[in-house]
Amino acid sequence: MQLMKLRKLIKDYLKKAKLMQLSTSVNNQPWTCSVWFASDEELNIYWFSSTTRRHSKEVMRNPKVGGAIVLPHTPADKPRGLQFQGIAEQVKSKREIAKASLLFISRIFTKKQIIDFMKLRDNPHSFYRLKPTLFVLFDAVNFPNQSRQEYKI
Repeated sequence: MQLMKLRKLIKDYLKKAKLMQLSTSVNNQPWTCSVWFASDEELNIYWFSSTTRRHSKEVMRNPKVGGAIVLPHTPADKPRGLQFQGIAEQVKSKREIAKASLLFISRIFTKKQIIDFMKLRDNPHSFYRLKPTLFVLFDAVNFPNQSRQEYKI
């Protein structure tokens, strides 16, 4: 029962948020950036980014990534946040690109914006998918006695 509640809270959190911090690492040198994202029913996280960006290049060299998502709140609010780790990859199949596009349309970008970004010659964009292996929900609202909750996939 607790795991079902935790999965639902994570899914709801992913639906409410639109911006995440993504961390990559190559040659033992970490890098963190902010990217717009969308998620699917399996809790996979998709982002859309230029293939020339540092994080995009680093995902191709080391697919192990981490990240964090925090919805806006004030110091007076009880803290809530979502951290995760998993394996990332560039989305290449037409079927998966279509799925990622549908997740983004109306949430982040329009269909036309996505198509235009993907066609840029000097700065082509692509979708990337993160398959999480672990979520850590820090949630003093729903778990006041034990705020840190782990959800392994």
